[in-house]
Amino acid sequence: MTNLQAHIPTGPLAEKWTSHKNKINLVNPANKRQIDVIVVGTGLAGGSAAATLAELGYNVKAFCYQDSPRRAHSIAAQGGINAAKNYQGDGDSTYRLFYDTVKGGDYRSREANVYRLAEVSANIIDQCVAQGVPFARDYGGLLDNRSFGGVLVSRTFYAKGQTGQQLLLGCYSAMNRQIARGKIKMYNRHEMMELVVVDGKARGIIARNLVTGAIERHSAHAVVIASGGYGNVFYLSTNAMGSNVSAAWKVHKKGAYFANPCFTQIHPTCIPVSGDHQSKLTLMSESLRNDGRIWVPKKMEDVKAIREGRLKPTQIAEQDRDYYLERRYPAFGNLVPRDVASRAAKERCDAGYGVNATGEAVYLDFSSAILRYGKEQAHLKGMDENDAATVKRLGTALVEAKYGNLFQMYEKIVDQNPYETPMMIYPAVHYTMGGIWVDYNLMTTIPGLYAIGEANFSDHGANRLGASALMQGLADGYFVLPYTIGDYLSKDIRTGRIDTNTPEFDEAERQVRQQVEQLLHNKGSRSVDFFHKKLGRVMWDKVGMARNADGLRQAIEEIRQIRADFYKEVRVPGTANEYNEELAKAGRVADFLELGELMARDALEREESCGGHFREEFQTEDGEAMRRPEFQYVGAWEYTGDPSQANLHREVLEYENIEVKERSYK
Repeated sequence: MTNLQAHIPTGPLAEKWTSHKNKINLVNPANKRQIDVIVVGTGLAGGSAAATLAELGYNVKAFCYQDSPRRAHSIAAQGGINAAKNYQGDGDSTYRLFYDTVKGGDYRSREANVYRLAEVSANIIDQCVAQGVPFARDYGGLLDNRSFGGVLVSRTFYAKGQTGQQLLLGCYSAMNRQIARGKIKMYNRHEMMELVVVDGKARGIIARNLVTGAIERHSAHAVVIASGGYGNVFYLSTNAMGSNVSAAWKVHKKGAYFANPCFTQIHPTCIPVSGDHQSKLTLMSESLRNDGRIWVPKKMEDVKAIREGRLKPTQIAEQDRDYYLERRYPAFGNLVPRDVASRAAKERCDAGYGVNATGEAVYLDFSSAILRYGKEQAHLKGMDENDAATVKRLGTALVEAKYGNLFQMYEKIVDQNPYETPMMIYPAVHYTMGGIWVDYNLMTTIPGLYAIGEANFSDHGANRLGASALMQGLADGYFVLPYTIGDYLSKDIRTGRIDTNTPEFDEAERQVRQQVEQLLHNKGSRSVDFFHKKLGRVMWDKVGMARNADGLRQAIEEIRQIRADFYKEVRVPGTANEYNEELAKAGRVADFLELGELMARDALEREESCGGHFREEFQTEDGEAMRRPEFQYVGAWEYTGDPSQANLHREVLEYENIEVKERSYK
């Protein structure tokens, strides 16, 4: 076990990033034209990085497995993007955003990285407005803000309930400009299959054309992984069904350390599971917690009556409702951080108060907001504030203006009108704070290999605050990587083109072809989804919202058995030289089956509860997470041939500008 060096600049926290930019090496414009950069993934992180690097003059090759960068999972982000611009005049600042993020992550992230994130956040908004992103605006025409969980200010910029889509369109337009100029060469429907390392440096990738099946070699002076998170290791998650860990896992097996893999985020406002037939889950934006109140019935007889269809939630009197977040956390109420809200919902459902047929749902109710907004609008318009019909009509219209597309989506899926009856929600896997370990420059433990956005172990620690994913992805892509990658590439201006006809490329391609052939020629009887579902059930039950040592040990053994059975029994139809989605899926599930074991090992090693990682053995008397100071580190795993043999390295986290104390939202 060794201590990792993050190469954090010296000096005062607020001056580190500016000082670092002033001192790092640069590449002049003429030399940038001689340098190639590969970007794997074209969501907000990868797309912004590709566009910015190309704008600077580098030759960029961008890869995505979708048919267009517009299909990246970033499009699904709904609620907003954080920035410390203090438009509301409610006390926000760079330091406040920094503090909220470190505290929200349960003091398991780097001070320097998080402060930089807060520092550049305001630039992101200006950049996106210049691109034409249609952020919501207030009556006077200024950009509007709303609140998100874990904070006491309004700093979240939004575009109705489709913020991710609008930001991605802005990013995509910037990419298209560079594609038209010939500075980005776009490889749609291509999946990265292997990293190529030459003389210890990342020098290219092996990719598979998903339409033709062709195996291709691509070289570059640096490789950037921006392939998103690995939440689909749980099978059911809010991620797009194609989201996977494969690019990150391939570079891990080539020497990039994988950090904090067990730090996964459970989002509290997901549409509940309805049966075994589902292949994914649908998220309701956290922005809904601004106006929605979360509750369950106080009386068990009311719970039973609701489940049996004898009682509607609207028939339960106010005094018979348990607004448990407001009861337990009066200072933050329904806007506690995601991990806190998720655990609280699970506790109520485990106690028997879940309100749907499976017993795994709580209510998110907008009746109070409709009444409040309706009275306000009636007063503004000089109408009768005591006319119930008028108040309801006006309040409903205002709620629809703020959240209409989300309500519409809910009604289409659940077949219930959320304006008339409360939404049902339950926690689900959403985001992964763990990922590839990177230093302050976003470089991995492999020289020339960078990881950005959700693909790295991020700036969020053990729990991500809402609306910070888009912030980190765009910060990395627009404002951090374009500076830091130049420091490395300044040493490559005389290298010349990287040749793909080398033993390293030969060996990497051989390994890819070998895996493809192994999967296709395995004459088993089970589908890929059969094994993915089995893995997901083990992960959710024993490595999910709540974990304990015995369950984690069992999970490790069960995952090993599922992996062994997969290679014996999986059946992949079709051939290699065609569009074969089942083959692509098989490769991704094979990687999940290795990652799952490492996640369980990491969770077993971390004998504390913090953020989204809840060990049942380590909790306070009132059921809150119990953090332990001896685990104030980043745990980064080195691959040595098998997940069971991975070596743990530690990066000790030092806090000089924030006092580490009990994380309370009461």
